[in-house]
Amino acid sequence: MVSEALLLSAYRVGTPNTELLQLLVSLRDVVDEAIGVVVVRQRAQGEPLADLEPIARRTEDRLRKKYDPLSVDRALATRRRPMPAMPAHNSATAAGTPMLRRPGQRLACALTRMWNASGRRQREIAEQMGVHESYVSRMLSGQREVSWRHVRIICEVCGSDPQLMKPLWEAAANVQPSNAEDPVHYLRTYLQGLYYAFGSPDPEVILAAAQRTISADDLGRAMLGPGVPDWPVIERLTVLLQSLPNITRPLWRRAQAAAESSPTTFS
Repeated sequence: MVSEALLLSAYRVGTPNTELLQLLVSLRDVVDEAIGVVVVRQRAQGEPLADLEPIARRTEDRLRKKYDPLSVDRALATRRRPMPAMPAHNSATAAGTPMLRRPGQRLACALTRMWNASGRRQREIAEQMGVHESYVSRMLSGQREVSWRHVRIICEVCGSDPQLMKPLWEAAANVQPSNAEDPVHYLRTYLQGLYYAFGSPDPEVILAAAQRTISADDLGRAMLGPGVPDWPVIERLTVLLQSLPNITRPLWRRAQAAAESSPTTFS
């Protein structure tokens, strides 16, 4: 999954170098843990570690010290295991769904961009959370689920409004929007969050990518109002912003119903 995210980020226009490096570091960590498993298995099977030397490009002594069974077991115990796809309203974990389109990754991209823009250190966030810095790193790379409390702490440390992140987090956590939320405002905030996670490109970039199938007016109405654009506009915009239409469609339906019941409201 990390390698898929790296490949997609490399081809995405405007991907920050910090995001690419974060994925590379995550991939390195995964590979290192996998090497540790192989070394421990080699020892458990009574096979000589010298056989692994030329492939690992490390001496037998180095392999023995770096990948002792206790350390490897601890590392694996703290790694989040892959979970089977579960039916959900967003069905975002379905096989074949590109990793960057999954709601957890959209949230991670937005939080990472916020953190990069703030100039704050991950250590500061970790101290506020009471966790290890590596835990924060994995949350920002999308390898660990993020609680709403953790989202708020990241936003507070970075000096940003957590409300922009709330719809992204609720999509990632499979939490239904509250009935107290204004559906029209909620849809716009979700789209704004996706736009932010995508790098907040110039509107002309979005329109060009859409091959003029949506207009500047459509884009403006979707993001800021007034009213709620038709579904084809919202669907196209959702895809362009690296999300999934089956997440946005229920939000659009709620917003459309609210707008139709209050036709004079342009909030």
